[in-house]
Amino acid sequence: MKPYTRAERVGGLIQSALFDILLKSIKDPRLDPVTITGVKMTKDLKLARVYFASSDDPKDAAAGFKKAHGFIKKTLAKELDLRYMPELQFLYDESIDYAVHMTTVLEQIKKENGTDPRSTDKE
Repeated sequence: MKPYTRAERVGGLIQSALFDILLKSIKDPRLDPVTITGVKMTKDLKLARVYFASSDDPKDAAAGFKKAHGFIKKTLAKELDLRYMPELQFLYDESIDYAVHMTTVLEQIKKENGTDPRSTDKE
């Protein structure tokens, strides 16, 4: 049995190629502060869900992806040489925002209790 499925391998290829395209080919300022955090492929390889994080407003980045969608898909098709180029769906990755929120909550608890809730030391 292979350690990775074909969908995972194609997703990795798409993520790597997208990184290069964003870095070298796209000049849209809305996509400058964007990082591709992951690509999830459906098993039939027809849809690629591209997750991104942005230091600016995610709605601006989504608009930038919408405008550049055709160019990105065409460029990916040339680079990847797949039999069928999957449809691209760009989604904001909320996990980073959630991690920041949880860190803030833990810090607030620490201040209120005067202890570090993450410490495992028992007295």
